[in-house]
Amino acid sequence: MTSGDLLTEARALLADFPVVDGHNDLPWALRRRAGYDLDRFDIAADRTGDLHTDIPRLRAGGVGAQFWSVYVRSDLAGDDAVSATLEQIDCVDQLLARYPADLAPALTADDIEAARAGGRIASLKGAEGGHSINNSLATLRALYALGVRYMTLTHNDNTPWADSATDEPGVGGLSAFGREVVREMNRLGMLVDLSHVAETTMRDALATSEAPVIFSHSSSRAVCDHPRNIPDDVLALLPANGGVAMVTFVPKFVLPAAVEWTRRAEENMRAHGFHPLDTTAEGMRVHAAFEEDHPRPIATASTVADHLDHMREVAGIAHIGIGGDFDGTAFTPSDLADVAGYPNLIAELLSRKWSRTDIAMLTWSNPLRALRDAEAVSRSLSSRPPSIATLTSLDA
Repeated sequence: MTSGDLLTEARALLADFPVVDGHNDLPWALRRRAGYDLDRFDIAADRTGDLHTDIPRLRAGGVGAQFWSVYVRSDLAGDDAVSATLEQIDCVDQLLARYPADLAPALTADDIEAARAGGRIASLKGAEGGHSINNSLATLRALYALGVRYMTLTHNDNTPWADSATDEPGVGGLSAFGREVVREMNRLGMLVDLSHVAETTMRDALATSEAPVIFSHSSSRAVCDHPRNIPDDVLALLPANGGVAMVTFVPKFVLPAAVEWTRRAEENMRAHGFHPLDTTAEGMRVHAAFEEDHPRPIATASTVADHLDHMREVAGIAHIGIGGDFDGTAFTPSDLADVAGYPNLIAELLSRKWSRTDIAMLTWSNPLRALRDAEAVSRSLSSRPPSIATLTSLDA
């Protein structure tokens, strides 16, 4: 079968089993680049060159459901982080109000199915980093009430109750309050997201959670040795938990040669007064100047497929998914440049003899099943009262 035939088959498959993508940072890009002025970046039009994401390319990529990240940087602390998270949530709500023919609000797995049946892209919210709740379970409940259906326990820095993969160990995984956060998320039906967290936090969360966990955008550490990726022993725990590890496309997490290059590129950004995650036009000019003198290692769909092959072998086909991290990274693989690129990954998997059934589980069934199972756990815990525990009461 030719590459063109594989791509045609991939698009047909995605028409039947579209991608449920675990992580897209469009709201943060709109905050940083447009101050939430949605007229400046109207995503009903092709925004190639401005953004990784718009509605025409979501359609072209076969995306059926998107978890929009309501991320805020972890150097925002306390109530400032809470306020910024609320602004991110409002941005998603404004997008849903602005594009009702294309984007459907979704809170449950059934909502995702209904949006798909109606020809719309189901839109869910995920909070990226436990700093967003400012150590408050009441704030966690408020985010759930506003539609947040997963929370990543940390971002790049520790919280007082959970260790991050890219910070120095603080509490050795999850503290007592951190375990209470997980239990309260189970009670609510909010998915526990273990991307960004330390290995110790992964294991503590898996030992604590009564519901499936997810990794909304993480790849395999055995294939690319980066602390943001998932070790094999943790992947092997997912079948018993029912969780789903959603492979990401970020080159420094999938391509070993890109790890050191990205470290030096981020140092260059800091030296020029920019945050390493800055994707504004000014920040990208600094990146481009660095890249001109230091050619960037290029990841491809094949690079990502290597991770999926390994993750399928270790965790099983029922426990893997996709979380591209578009608009949250300065660089993308050459043939996964934006949200229109998913058919290229599916064509690569078809070339590796992945079955139609396996691909349907990867793109569609697995994340829906994890969310539906988390909803069932929440119903089983309906007699459990909301927790009034505090960081001080449990971790003093």
